[in-house]
This record gives sequence, C-alpha cells and structure tokens, in this order.
Amino acid sequence: MVKRNKLEIIKDILKIIQENHDLIKVTPLLRKSNISSNGFYQYLDELLNKRLVVKAEGHIKLTENGKRYLEKYSSIISFIEEFGL
Repeated sequence: MVKRNKLEIIKDILKIIQENHDLIKVTPLLRKSNISSNGFYQYLDELLNKRLVVKAEGHIKLTENGKRYLEKYSSIISFIEEFGL
C-alpha cells in the first residue's frame, strides 16, 4: 500500500466534498477521508485557514478556491503523466 502525500490527502478531502454536491457534514467526511481523526482535524483546520472550505450550519462547504485547487491539481497530474515524470 502506498502512502498518500499531503497534496493527495487534501485533494481526496476536497473531492469527497465535491462529490456530495459541495456540502457534507464533518462526521461523514471524516469517515470517507480514511485518515485518523487527529490527522483529519489538522487537515480540516488547514483547509479552513486557506479558505478552500468553509463551515456552514454544521456542514463543510467547498469554496471557489477549493474547486480551483481540484482543477489545478488535475492539470498538474495530467502534465506529470503526459511526460512520464
């Protein structure tokens, strides 16, 4: 099993939110993210501080910055794969 790096974990968390119509409660997000609760809350704090997500009435909501992160991440991965890096 290959460990995910920080950028992959952030992408995975944002993708889970996106797949749930850009809005999800914390507990299901924690479960689906497949990381420890301590690690999850550290990542969540970082995502909130960087404004990739916001808290909204007991939910975590994907922001435009979060959507842009997913787009840029996808572009970078495509570039890497295209050149076999």
